[in-house]
Amino acid sequence: MSTTPGDEPQEQISREIAQMHAAAADRGVPARHALRDFAPYRSSTFRHPTHALVRTDPEEIERVAPAFGHVDVDPYESDLTIQHSGDPLGERIIVAGRVLDGEGRPVRNQLIEVWQANASGRYVHKRDQHPAPLDRNFTGVGRAITGDDGSYRFVTIKPGPYPWRNHRNAWRPAHIHFSLFGNAFTERLVTQMYFPGDPLFALDPIYQAIPDQAARDRLIGAYDHSLTEPERATGYRWDIVLTGATATWMEHEHGDH
Repeated sequence: MSTTPGDEPQEQISREIAQMHAAAADRGVPARHALRDFAPYRSSTFRHPTHALVRTDPEEIERVAPAFGHVDVDPYESDLTIQHSGDPLGERIIVAGRVLDGEGRPVRNQLIEVWQANASGRYVHKRDQHPAPLDRNFTGVGRAITGDDGSYRFVTIKPGPYPWRNHRNAWRPAHIHFSLFGNAFTERLVTQMYFPGDPLFALDPIYQAIPDQAARDRLIGAYDHSLTEPERATGYRWDIVLTGATATWMEHEHGDH
């Protein structure tokens, strides 16, 4: 019996993931980079770059780029649990770490933005029609500026997994999106932080688009009891490395590597 796109079983997707990893290894594709034309991630075959990027003058782009906001970034914006009149539902967590370059030096005064689903796995977005409840006390967005030591800290709610229709019974592992702007809007980097021990890792084509397990592991935050606050929140530590052999995976400009 044939299947339509999006109706393939997980077993088929898992076979395709294994085949893609093996083919990448045979071609010598750098294992720590995600595979852009990654068929198990169905929409990537339509959206990945197929031509060289068109270079533009950064100064010209900056003239029309958005500003950070109408006001400076306020320290309160890094606490996603106090943005409304009541407490959000779910497990309160603290996510903290440092932004570093490839030599281990701190990257200071950098804008970090985060966005995520709520504890039920629902985004506050009109395109998200997942039949899970919205939380009127949780919007799921925040931002912060790194300190002189490259440090950042967010207080939020642990997001839930959610279905995403890549294939039959497809679920994304719980994750938080991170965006880093560097010194200009033309330098934006985007990545995701996952949580340890998630049973969906092996089944997720987006996470598995990175062939190297060590590189995938660098996307997973570690539970840190020193960050955990009594009677309030559990803590996770996650450092973001921008360059070098141990860089955190980002959405690079290059093609299939």
